[in-house]
Amino acid sequence: MIVVMKIGSPEAEINRVSEELATWGLTPEKIVGKHKVVIGLVGETADLDPLQIQEVSPWIEQVLRVEQPYKRASRQYRHGEASEVVVNTPDGPVTFGEHHPLVVVAGPCSVENEEMIVETARRVKAAGARFLRGGAYKPRTSPYAFQGHGESALELLATAREASGLGIITEVMDAADLDKIVEIADVVQVGARNMQNFSLLKKVGAQPKPVLLKRGMSATIEEWLMAAEYILAAGNPNVILCERGIRTFDRQYTRNALDISAIPVLRNLTHLPIMIDPSHGTGWAAYVPSMAMASIAAGCDSLMIEVHPNPKKALSDGPQSLTPEAFDQLMQELAVIGKAVGRWPQTAVALA
Repeated sequence: MIVVMKIGSPEAEINRVSEELATWGLTPEKIVGKHKVVIGLVGETADLDPLQIQEVSPWIEQVLRVEQPYKRASRQYRHGEASEVVVNTPDGPVTFGEHHPLVVVAGPCSVENEEMIVETARRVKAAGARFLRGGAYKPRTSPYAFQGHGESALELLATAREASGLGIITEVMDAADLDKIVEIADVVQVGARNMQNFSLLKKVGAQPKPVLLKRGMSATIEEWLMAAEYILAAGNPNVILCERGIRTFDRQYTRNALDISAIPVLRNLTHLPIMIDPSHGTGWAAYVPSMAMASIAAGCDSLMIEVHPNPKKALSDGPQSLTPEAFDQLMQELAVIGKAVGRWPQTAVALA
């Protein structure tokens, strides 16, 4: 349930309403919007009468039930307002959200060595990216494939951040590595294969860094939002959803089927920011530019694009990685679409 307070409600009255509702065995969560304050009620609300809650205060405008099973992730929970995820980076805060400029994340699938990751970081930043992506721990289909360098790769990501000023996004696979990752990462990524690892989601939700949640390869949108609910319910309000392609019957021509229709669907269902990963979504570098531009036109808030200085020698996902030169060209093309829809990418140069 949500309790919508009237415009201009006194802070003391909002606090009093929250305290009283807490005595009913509920957990009130105050959500401050642009114009109104909403109090989300978590707990056993099925038998509660909205009219009974309405009588708690004359400052209550209305009481609404959240119909979806994902309560905190529901757009209704925020009374229709979009949420913002603000991430502090060496170059300053960057905001992911519906009403903010597009945020571009770029970098290699895996961190291979210091020269490679630092060079890539500097190149993608010069082109306009705000975050460096790079895997220290890599989930691979084959147990014989490169699994990442682990903790030593985290140190290389820290070196790349110091050299470039970019924020760092990297994936957690095992809760045992979470503390080490949180020390380095500005955003903790939960990959597609772990989207329904509920134990991991709870632990990620209990740490303070923002979380990037990728859609599972065969997950429905409701299952994806329920996974986000685990993180939100554990106490972390800063979740970004990333569509990275789903499995379909035809895998001959693309690695996955990039579900761009998920963008307007999610916009209607949830307040959380939306990222698109056209690299994993297609599996081929040649298709990444078209899908990236289409994603901006469809209304995404962020893009994650794989970039490697020498894709032919990449230890993982080389075929879907752009060269730095190709990424430079793509950023110029994205600017055309971005300006047309009022979502021109944030760049370090623009913010300096």
